[in-house]
Amino acid sequence: MVVSHKNPVLSAISLVLTLFSTAVLFVLLHAHFIAAIQILIYAGAIMVLFLFTVMFLNIREKEFRFDSINIQKRMTFLFIFLVAVGLLSSRLFSSSPVVFSKLKDPENFGTVAEVGRSLLSDYLLAFELASVLVVVAMVGVVIIAKGRES
Repeated sequence: MVVSHKNPVLSAISLVLTLFSTAVLFVLLHAHFIAAIQILIYAGAIMVLFLFTVMFLNIREKEFRFDSINIQKRMTFLFIFLVAVGLLSSRLFSSSPVVFSKLKDPENFGTVAEVGRSLLSDYLLAFELASVLVVVAMVGVVIIAKGRES
């Protein structure tokens, strides 16, 4: 629906549903922190930006009509068919079966406490450099905004 819908607003709303589905997959993988960030950042902030941009452009219905909608549908179904054939053939012809019951997550994998511990111990330098980069970007935006006022 994200790619094949004619209306850009409905396409963006379909993208929100897709992002929520991705967050559900993260929850199923026991990565609750990443699922929460997925919802807050992508489904929240980024999609508000997308919708604001689409509505700001004020696209009329006649401007986003496609003449080649049948070609789009055929190409979409062809792509889905090829992906399905590829997945089924890789599953059927693989030499070693994957047994997921033997794979175990590490202790506290994906929890907020584990992510915080990892950020503030193993990746402290990268975390601090990223925070300095964000502060420099915010100062740059303020300087640019003040320069345009005068």
